[in-house]
Amino acid sequence: MKKLLYGIVCVAFLGFLTACGGGDDETEQDTTPTEEQTTEETADAGDELFQQSCASCHGGDLKSGGAPDLDKIGAKYSKDEILGIIENGKGGMPAGVLKGEDADAVASWLAEKK
Repeated sequence: MKKLLYGIVCVAFLGFLTACGGGDDETEQDTTPTEEQTTEETADAGDELFQQSCASCHGGDLKSGGAPDLDKIGAKYSKDEILGIIENGKGGMPAGVLKGEDADAVASWLAEKK
């Protein structure tokens, strides 16, 4: 009986905590990002994704890994060509290391490296 009562009290307490979760008290504003903010966010995302998924082979600085240097890859390939390499692989690079929006963000970020 004590276990049942204890269980009910715990569930009620957890329900209370969940109901008291923090709401968004911010006033409504136009949160549509400007083109500059969107480009900057994409660049930040591309850099972060690169560091997580690509830096172990290509180096965190784009040129100190065992794989080809990417510090000037945008001068050699367009964004679409870089995206194709990310999605389909090339040489020793396997296909599909990144996919979808992640691959697109990294391709955009790398295309700026000239």
